[in-house]
Amino acid sequence: MTDSADKRSAFIVDVLTEEFGASMALDPAAFRRKFRKMAASPFAFYRGSAALFYADQRGGFADDAFLDERTSRVWIHGDLHAENFGTYMNGSGHLVFNVNDFDEAYVGPFSWDLKRLAASVALLGYAKALSDRAIGELVTGFARSYLTELRAIAAGGDDAIGSITLDNADGVLRRVLQQARLNTRVDLLAAQTTVDNYERRFALGDGVYEIDGETRERVCAAFTGYLDTLPEATARLRPVATQIKDVVLRKGVGIGSAGLPSYNLLLEGHTEALENDVVIYMKQAQVPAVARHIDDERVRGYFRHQGHRTAESQRALQAHADPWLGFTELDGAGQLVAEVSPYAADLDWSDVNEPEELAGVLADLGRAVARMHSVADDESSHDLVDYSTEEAIVAAVGDDTDGFVGHLVEFAHRYGVQARTDHQLFVDLFRNGRLPGI
Repeated sequence: MTDSADKRSAFIVDVLTEEFGASMALDPAAFRRKFRKMAASPFAFYRGSAALFYADQRGGFADDAFLDERTSRVWIHGDLHAENFGTYMNGSGHLVFNVNDFDEAYVGPFSWDLKRLAASVALLGYAKALSDRAIGELVTGFARSYLTELRAIAAGGDDAIGSITLDNADGVLRRVLQQARLNTRVDLLAAQTTVDNYERRFALGDGVYEIDGETRERVCAAFTGYLDTLPEATARLRPVATQIKDVVLRKGVGIGSAGLPSYNLLLEGHTEALENDVVIYMKQAQVPAVARHIDDERVRGYFRHQGHRTAESQRALQAHADPWLGFTELDGAGQLVAEVSPYAADLDWSDVNEPEELAGVLADLGRAVARMHSVADDESSHDLVDYSTEEAIVAAVGDDTDGFVGHLVEFAHRYGVQARTDHQLFVDLFRNGRLPGI
């Protein structure tokens, strides 16, 4: 191994240890599972290593292009890669295709979101054996679409596309929305629960475990606190809709949630009929990777705890968010609470392979990201960002559209190469027992 590879390997170990060290000590088995998933491919590694990405934004990949006081203080998603998009049923009852998974959301430089997505496109394109030129064209399409939509929003919105719904989606995204439309609450309940003696309960097994009475009491007490954080419209639900029927522990949920406790709660639906019961989850929220690199006490002091940060960020960034979205505390740790929605469907990139089809999808994603960045500002119900983000970003880019696009394309290529190299270094570190604590 060369000196540069040795130095980069040591850097990877340092970053991962700083980010996950305490959690690895508590549950090393969970992190072995997480790291084996990350070892599967460069994209999987990239998904699970946001901490490394952000360390690089303050290190060898740092730059301040298009960043000023305002554009460095935009509410961002924090983990905007190509697989964090999908459908949800919004508070108005409409199916929407948009960004999802707001666990890493925070306030920081807007371009960090765009760069993280652009690099993920480079990794995705490489995995599909696309040429560098084709990958550059995909990132170009995304960047131009983002900027066009953002400028339209800043100009008053008359020319903005807006949310991606069944009314305006086509191609791949319309198919995803239609598939989500076929999903039913009955199917979700059938997959996760059983009915015994005329009562519905969670089915155990496959990462689902019973809890003892004391734990159930603590979870139920936390649930009571959560009810006070619900939007007024949800809070007006009939009392039957907040009756807890069952509680279970979930383990092994996702690459990003290794070692974090998560509970599923089965609630009586809006009637006593069994087909409309509701499943919600309560999971411990964590410090977002990007927060370690943002020195802004106004942001840090805005949130009561990480559960509050995650819920408020999702409400800020996602127009008409899940009506069950809220937060609470359990054993002194902030918790995010939301519905396990039957209408969630992720974009499956394995079904999208040709450059023309990929280009159409990425143009849509550009518009979705622009809308996300524009909603959490002075016109929202949140006062953390008290100016128009779309106007700030448009002003920072100015007439330099080509420079803005070229900056993202160049970064995508450069960091895509870095991530592929880092993946191989990570695999060698992991399989040779050089990641401490696991």
